[in-house]
Amino acid sequence: MSEGHRPPVDCPVCGSELVTSRLGCPGCGTELSGHFARCDFCALDAKELELLTVFLSSRGNLREVEKHLGVSYPTARARFTDLLVKLGLAGDETPAGEPSVASPSDARAQVLAQVSAGTLSPEKAAALLAQLP
Repeated sequence: MSEGHRPPVDCPVCGSELVTSRLGCPGCGTELSGHFARCDFCALDAKELELLTVFLSSRGNLREVEKHLGVSYPTARARFTDLLVKLGLAGDETPAGEPSVASPSDARAQVLAQVSAGTLSPEKAAALLAQLP
């Protein structure tokens, strides 16, 4: 079965987060409707999926990610931190044991940069910014 088109994450009319409410079987035509949990990984773009795939296949070695992407270590680390933020996994520590964000002002700048790049909706950014000290 082909991968098909990626579904939109946010409503094109009001910007609210879309929910999955219908599933269908292409084989027999069976359809299920309801409110299904969202897949956070489905909202990742191709570059983010590549980063995650390389990170997992290298068993979490950011040096390998750096080599694969052809970028500096700080850039690879920043991209991975952005990915963690987008997935809502950026806590006090990254898996490498380093602080995920140096300060609240850095966190604000990072969130605003993601909005500017179109990788984070304004609504989600507002929620993240409200959680900052």
